[in-house]
Amino acid sequence: MSDNDEFRVLGVDHIGIATTDLDKASTFWRIIGMNCNSEDELVQDQGVKIRFFEFDKHISQTKIELLEPTSENTPIGKFIAKRGTGIQQVCLEVKGLGKLLEHLKANHVELIDELPRKGAHNCMIAFVHPKSTGGVLVELSERGQ
Repeated sequence: MSDNDEFRVLGVDHIGIATTDLDKASTFWRIIGMNCNSEDELVQDQGVKIRFFEFDKHISQTKIELLEPTSENTPIGKFIAKRGTGIQQVCLEVKGLGKLLEHLKANHVELIDELPRKGAHNCMIAFVHPKSTGGVLVELSERGQ
């Protein structure tokens, strides 16, 4: 936890899994009792269709996000072509995203996004380059106010 009052990492929001078929990829998560409590969402500028699965809130706040590309020439489409289906990113829920990005940049952390941008579920997001995280794409997400 940060000792900085301007930003804070609150925990793991979700784990993003790249897939070529949302329906097939959903089977396992339904079988183990996770709930899909929202409609699929199309994020046009990222070229991805997403579906979230959640546990009951008293069990865990962490979600599973299935990511299906809308075409091969999108970030998720390129990821699947290069690495295949599977875990694509880990998303951390944060408070004070803009200040956190400034802090990371000041500490020479390589960012994909230096400014927050709109993501799914009315959240503001930014990505940290895997070169700075030991090989894992990290998404930072701040819930809409």
